[in-house]
Amino acid sequence: MSKKVLIISTSPRKGSNSDALAEEFAKGAQKAGHEVEKISLIGKDIQFCRGCLACQKTKRCVIHDDADKIVQEKMLHADVLVFATPIYYYEMCGQMKTLLDRANPLYPSDYAFRDIYFIAAAAEDGDAVWTRAASGLEGWIACFPKAHLSGVIFGGNATDIGTIQGSSAMKKAFEAGKAV
Repeated sequence: MSKKVLIISTSPRKGSNSDALAEEFAKGAQKAGHEVEKISLIGKDIQFCRGCLACQKTKRCVIHDDADKIVQEKMLHADVLVFATPIYYYEMCGQMKTLLDRANPLYPSDYAFRDIYFIAAAAEDGDAVWTRAASGLEGWIACFPKAHLSGVIFGGNATDIGTIQGSSAMKKAFEAGKAV
């Protein structure tokens, strides 16, 4: 059965290594016959959550920017969410964290997503590099009892744009997309 796969590339850098991994995941998911949409946060107007919690009653954020549109029009209806981020200081990038905070209106909603994937790239290598960021995402996922972390794809030793190309992480991203 075909699924709606939403990939959110959160890197502020065009052509980033995490975005390249996201592209490979998309190719795999498309090859498997899924409907795939990839959104980049580059150039998006995404303000910080105000913590007003109005969204818990209205199921809509009081801030009407690009985050509101992504959450309401895309994340709510996707069967699969994929978050791609560079690792900065052993954590997800700020753009990703801000979007997760702004996805608070999904909490009381009848969201469609069940499977969530985490894609990351970093200059350093090893499991200690990505685990804190994945743990942060798992904290967000824990608020959605019907959802779970379905997989992690990490590419280390990726510094300059394009250094991820040809790595085992690229193959892993493609295969994970195919297996959605």
